[in-house]
Amino acid sequence: MRRYPIPVYTLLAGALAVVLAAALSLTVSAQQARAATVTVQAESYAAQSGVALEATADTGGGQNAAFLANGDWMRFDNVDLGAAGRLTVSARIASAAGSGTVELRTTSLTGPLLAVVQTSPTGGWQNWVTRATDVATHPTGPQTVFAVLRGATSDDFVNINWFSFVGEGDSAASGWVPVDQAKWNAQLAQFRAMTPAAVPPGVVRVPEFNATCSYSHSKPDDPIVLPGLPGASHMHSFFGNRSTDAFSTTESLLTNTPTSCAPANDLSAYWIPTLYEGGKAVEAEGMIVYYGSRLPDPSATVPFPQGFRMIAGDAKAQTPTSAGSPGQFWCAGEGGEIGRSADGNWPVCAPKAHLTHQLVFPDCWDGRNLDSPDHKSHVAFTYDGKCSGAYPVAIPNVSFVVSYPTSGSAAGFRLASGMASSIHGDFFNAWDNAALGQRVKDCITQRAKCNSAGAF
Repeated sequence: MRRYPIPVYTLLAGALAVVLAAALSLTVSAQQARAATVTVQAESYAAQSGVALEATADTGGGQNAAFLANGDWMRFDNVDLGAAGRLTVSARIASAAGSGTVELRTTSLTGPLLAVVQTSPTGGWQNWVTRATDVATHPTGPQTVFAVLRGATSDDFVNINWFSFVGEGDSAASGWVPVDQAKWNAQLAQFRAMTPAAVPPGVVRVPEFNATCSYSHSKPDDPIVLPGLPGASHMHSFFGNRSTDAFSTTESLLTNTPTSCAPANDLSAYWIPTLYEGGKAVEAEGMIVYYGSRLPDPSATVPFPQGFRMIAGDAKAQTPTSAGSPGQFWCAGEGGEIGRSADGNWPVCAPKAHLTHQLVFPDCWDGRNLDSPDHKSHVAFTYDGKCSGAYPVAIPNVSFVVSYPTSGSAAGFRLASGMASSIHGDFFNAWDNAALGQRVKDCITQRAKCNSAGAF
C-alpha cells in the first residue's frame, strides 16, 4: 500500500526555494538542474506531482524524493545533456518492495523518451544503489527533463536521491554491439517489400504468432551475460537451438539447425534459470514463445535483426513474492492455486494444475544496437502505446510462457538464481529473416492471431 507521509517544509540548498512536498500534491519552484556530467538532486525539481521529501541516509546527506508510485513525476529545468554522443544516465534509488521503471522524457510528460532506468527492491527504503543505462542518441544542450514513475501497482515502489547525466562523446563503449546497418537496411527492405497474406473471415484479431518449444538441455552457461566462459553461470534450462552454450554466436546458431522449437526456421536460443524442487531439477514440459504487440497501432512493428539479444527480469532480485505480487509464478489448470508454500513465495497448485510463469520482454528498440552492456539499455517497455525518443523502433513484444509438470507443495521451490523473484529470461534471435518477416507482416501488422506455422 502507499506510504502517506506528513507534509514537511524544507529549505533547499543554495538558491533553491522553500518547497512544500506532500504526496499527491503539485508544487512549482524556480530552481534549475544544471550541466551534464554532474549530479542533479531529486529535490531540485521545478515541479512535481505525488512526491514527498525526507531526510536521506545516503552518502552526502540531504534529502531524497520519497513515496514514489505509478504516475508520480518530477520536472527538472535546464538539464544540460551536452553534445551529441553516448550518454550515461544514472539514478540513485532505494526500495523495500515492488519494482518498476523511471522514464526520463524531454519536453513534456509524454515527450520523447530519453532513457529508462529499471528499479527493483534494494533491501530497504534507505538502502541505496545506483542504476545506470546508456543511450546512444539524445537531444543536446539544456533540456527540460521529466522523471515519470511507472509501476505495476498503485503502491509506493522507489525512493530517488539523485540523477546524473554523463556525456561520453563518440567513444566506443564496452558491451555495446552495433547493428550492421547495411544488413539491417537490406532486411528492412525485404520486409517492406513483402505482400501480407489475406486475413480470412473469423480470424481472431489479436496481433500474435508463436514458437512452440520443448526443453532442450541444461548448462551452467550464458552466451549473452558470460560469453566464452563455460561453467561460469548458474544452471540454465535451454529451449530452441540445441547447440546453445557459452560459445554461441549468431553465426553458430544459424549454422546449427537442430532446434526444439516449431517452426524449424526459428533457430533462436531461449533460456531461463533451472527450477529445483526438493533439490532435484524440474524441467519445463514446454515453453510457448509469443510474439505480439501491445501497441494500439501495431502496423509500425518490424522484425528483429539477426543477432539481436535481450534479457527480461533480474537474476539479482531476492525479495519475497507473496500472493498478489506482480510477476509471480501461478497455477494453470483445473482448480488453480489452492495455497502457498511455507515461506509464502510460491503457489501450491491443485492436483490437475501446473506451476506456470509468464515473462514479458520490452517492445521498443533504439534501432542501433543488437545488445548493450546490461543487455537491457538498448530496449524499453512502452507505457503510452508508442515507441519514441531514444527507443523509436517498435519490435515484437516477446513473452515466455513456461509450464512445469508439478503442482508444488508447502516446501516450495528454488531457482538456480535464488528466490522466485529472480526469475529472468534470455532471448538470442536467430530466426530466418524471411520466415520472421512474413509472420510480423501477416500476423502482427495486420492484427491477426496466427499459430506457430504462421498460419491464421
